[in-house]
Amino acid sequence: METNAFNQKLNRYVLGDQIIYTGFSSFKDAEECANKKGGDLVEVSFKDGNDNPDITDEAGLIEKQLHFFVDAGDEYKFIHSSDPGFRKYADELQKIKAKLMQSPPDERYLTNFEIENTEDPIIVIKNDHFESVTSRERSKYLKHAKVYEIGVSLSKS
Repeated sequence: METNAFNQKLNRYVLGDQIIYTGFSSFKDAEECANKKGGDLVEVSFKDGNDNPDITDEAGLIEKQLHFFVDAGDEYKFIHSSDPGFRKYADELQKIKAKLMQSPPDERYLTNFEIENTEDPIIVIKNDHFESVTSRERSKYLKHAKVYEIGVSLSKS
């Protein structure tokens, strides 16, 4: 089983004569995998709410050295757990949730634990207001989003 830098399982797709791996925890993680396996970095897109990838260069992930990007239109912003602003949003969400629940301090730590341990969490912002927390995998099926991931392409033979 192939894993990323955080020991999470990579996704494997067969496209024609290529095997494509996605799910890397960083651009550097994908680069290291490509170098180790003799593969090439590729940008992969998931569109129309499905899990069927296409190789593309629409988001410019390789040039920007990004591993993940979601485009769901101007009103939506997807903040991945690796993005610099994620911690700020997560901290604010936990404060809001604690206030709403009027929970004692020990329960606030459990709330903190929930957000940090969601599988590859992504905060969804709509029109500059919090909408939800989702996972990287589930983002492919939300809001008619175009999800772009860095991948490693290997020859099937």
